[in-house]
Amino acid sequence: MPHLVILYTPQLDAELNMTTLCRQMADAMCSVNDEDGKPVFPTGGVRVLAYPAAHYAVADGGAAGHASGQFAENPNGGSGDYAFVYLNVRMGRGRSEATQQRAGETLTEVAKAFFAPAMAQRHIGITLQIDVGPEVFDAKYSNIHPLFNKA
Repeated sequence: MPHLVILYTPQLDAELNMTTLCRQMADAMCSVNDEDGKPVFPTGGVRVLAYPAAHYAVADGGAAGHASGQFAENPNGGSGDYAFVYLNVRMGRGRSEATQQRAGETLTEVAKAFFAPAMAQRHIGITLQIDVGPEVFDAKYSNIHPLFNKA
């Protein structure tokens, strides 16, 4: 159940390719290993989904950014409002704290590299959180996993 859901303010769609971010994050998830060198996330279970927020408000709406003189004119248009990205990873129980930390650090580095060019042009807040069970109910039905379970 390694799912990563990305919620973001919609002005980023004009500035960044969020599909590219999804692919980079999925690849990063597939690259994380535990202390024994085994993949943390089963390849067939990795899911990364990104959604622009239909409605949002961030901080003071950009007033402090405008007052500071930084990025006063957004070269990509838009209101100059701050952008925000929330990345939430859900993983099942059973992984060590060190493994969870390694996964978080790996994904954070990918996000920082992806957003660096945009952060040079505008104010963006980025939050990445990892949530671990406990699941009350967890059913899975897929014909994807067998593609990766060949011995």
